[in-house]
Order: sequence, then C-alpha cells, then structure tokens
Amino acid sequence: MSHETTPHEDLEPDSDLGEEPQRPLAAGRHRARGRVPGHAHAPASPGAEHSQGHSHGHSHSHGPIDLDASEAKRARIVLAALVIPLLVATLIGLVVLWPGSSSLVGSRPFTAKGTELETATITSLNAADCADDSGALEGISSGALLADAVCARIESGKGQGLTMPVHIPAESRHIADVGDELQVMYTPEAVASGTPYVYVDYTRQVPVAALAVVYLLLVVAVAGRKGALSVLGLLVATGVLVFFMIPALLDGSSPLAVTLVGSMAMMLAAVYVAHGVSVRTTTALLGTVAGVVLTVGLSMWGTEAASLTGATDETALTLASVVEGIDLQTLLTCGMVVAALGVLNDVTITQASAVWELHAANPSLSRTRLFTGGMSIGRDHIASTVYTLAFAYAGTALPLILSASLIDRPVTGTLLSGEIAEEIVRTLVSSIGLVLAIPATTAIAAALCRTTAVPEEH
Repeated sequence: MSHETTPHEDLEPDSDLGEEPQRPLAAGRHRARGRVPGHAHAPASPGAEHSQGHSHGHSHSHGPIDLDASEAKRARIVLAALVIPLLVATLIGLVVLWPGSSSLVGSRPFTAKGTELETATITSLNAADCADDSGALEGISSGALLADAVCARIESGKGQGLTMPVHIPAESRHIADVGDELQVMYTPEAVASGTPYVYVDYTRQVPVAALAVVYLLLVVAVAGRKGALSVLGLLVATGVLVFFMIPALLDGSSPLAVTLVGSMAMMLAAVYVAHGVSVRTTTALLGTVAGVVLTVGLSMWGTEAASLTGATDETALTLASVVEGIDLQTLLTCGMVVAALGVLNDVTITQASAVWELHAANPSLSRTRLFTGGMSIGRDHIASTVYTLAFAYAGTALPLILSASLIDRPVTGTLLSGEIAEEIVRTLVSSIGLVLAIPATTAIAAALCRTTAVPEEH
C-alpha cells in the first residue's frame, strides 16, 4: 500500500512547531551529532521538508537519524529497557507453547484408502476422442462420469502413458484447456461410472513460481537491499506462522496466548530483519505492540458483544469436529489480530519516522509539538488507510456477499447475518486498531525524544 502525504500548513517554518524556526540551523552547527542507523537525514527545519511536500510512501528506505550522540545513547538505553523484556517474554512464550509431537498437523490422509493421487495432461476437451482407450470399460461402466469428462494423458502411476477420460465438475471444467496439467485421483471403484480417474485440482506450480520469481526480482530491483531484507523478514514471519502458530493451535494451546506470542515473534523478526535494529524501527515496534494489544482487546469485545461464534462455514465446522475442544470464537479473534499485523507495522514505521525526523530537524521542539506535528502527518495517513482494510476484506468475501445478495431479505438482516457480520466486525476492529496505533506510536516516539535547549547565535 502506498500513500503520499500532501504538504501541511501547520508544518511550515512559521507554524507553532517552533517559536524560532531558524535556530535549529544554528544549533546544527554548534552540536556534535551522532548517527543512529535507520532514518533519513533530517531537513534543515520541519518547514524546509514540508514546503516540498512530505512523502511517506512506505518504502521505508531511511538513512541514519541525525541525533546528538548523548541523546542517541539515551534513546538506545530506553528502548532496550522496553524491548528486551518483550523479547525475553516472547522467547519464553515460544518455549512454553511450542507444539509437541502430538500436534494434529498432517494427521488426516489426503486420499482415501485404495486411491492414488496422480498427474495428467489434458489432450482434448471431448471425451469421445479417447473412446478407444476407454473401450475396455464398456460392459462394466454406466458412463455416469463421462458427461463432463475430458481426455487426458496420465503422467504417473499405473496408467502412465494411457489417454483416459477424466471427470471434471462443471464449475471447474469451463476454464479447462488442452495442455492444462491436472491432479487426478485414481479410484478403481469409479470405473463403474465411466472412468477410474477423477479431477482433484489444476496444478499451478509453474505460474505461481513464475510470479514469485518476478515479484522477488522487482522488489530487489526497485528497493535493492532493503527489498531483499523485507522479503527475508516476510519469510521468517511466515515460518513463525507455519511452524509455531498453526501447530500450537492444533495442539490445543490457548488460541489467545499463541496469537499474542506468535504475533510478537513475527513482528520482532519481520521488523528487525527488514529494517535493521535502530531507534526508528524499535519505536515503530513498540507502536505495533500497542496496536496489537488494542486490536486484541477490541476483537475480544467485538466477537462477544456481536455474538459471533466463528462457526459460520463448513470449514470451521469441520475443524471443530476434528480438533477436540477448539474454541472457534477465540480463533476468530486471533484471525482478526493476525490479519491486522502487516498494516499495523506499515503505519507505525511511518509514524515513528515522522516524529524522529521532526525532532532531528528541530531538537528544541517540545514533546507536545512533536506529537501534534507527527499527527499532522498521521491524519493524512489515517484518511488514506481507512478504506484499505475494508476493500481488502470486501474483495476476499465477494462470493459470500454475492450469494447473500441473492436472498430476498432486508439489507440490514443480510449485513448482520453471521457470515457477513464476521467480516464487518473484522474490518471495524482492525481499522480501529490501526487508527489508534497511529497516535499511540506518535506518543511513544515523542516521549522518547529529549527536548534540547537551543543556544543563542553570537
């Protein structure tokens, strides 16, 4: 997501952010500066930057923060005192909640006994074209599965090399084309219906791998080392989700505890790997933690107050029947938190950068003025992200929305039905958490800054 912040009048040199806006220039000449990695060189004054329009397009490719050496040291000490306990608590949580060998991951077979998963390539869309090869089935076949069948060359298993009819359900057949690769199930019992091979899915390794390669190349080409580190951070965070959170949830651990520990681990890994260990990223991390805590509280209240059960679709009901004792309502709450993590980190990185830039540009700004100046940027950020989550969830739930629209029911009743109400509450909770994370991060960053008296020029 990318947002451009327009110039703000209240950030101009003659604004109330600094009573003597020219003094920081002199202060900059008299002060010994220390480098703190992780932020852009600050402009000569807040107004100098914003007169050209402040941009925070979420690339986050900032250079070092230009701070006084003593203040840089103080900021590091304060942030370390806050983050190290968080890191230790997260590590302890990972150890305590780490799933054991009893996890249900992979415990259910994909295929039924006596069946085999094979690959096939479509050779014709007309099942009559492979009538000769399937002739051996005559006399024992009713042909019930041949109506929606295509001809496909079997690429593996006992029938390798044969061209056989493969049944494809009508909802998947309309996109079938010659040359498409399929996953098919070899089921001897299905011979009586016209073919022992039944469609399972299309194989997508090549196009998905191609998109992944193009994505990686573009990220590295455009964002360079930062882009590569961001992808690495994403992979590490995904590893936490796949190897810790999912197995731990299936192992019967407390969903809320797993989500909190997993979210902290994902954010610690993703933020520091992608952006490096710095004052800016640590400030943003604390803001993200605040946003996560707020989102957890809101999601718990929202699901309870709206009487959301989490048991609104077949997948959830199947999960409840397989995993004994799983709490679908709490699981819904956890999903809301995980869904908000990425955008929370995005806005907190930007807000932390804004405050530290303003402080580095004018060290004499009070914490109150740093907060109001940062929120001048944050308000535009809020305005441009309010609809981000709403559109994302609407796009994901579009088939559900269309299905619900077919029913002759009042609009209010449709919107408040269990399935759609879940998406609405999810959107509202994540959006509220996002909006509150901006002032929280701004306040944390402003509190960490130390106002410095500016010497008079002689």
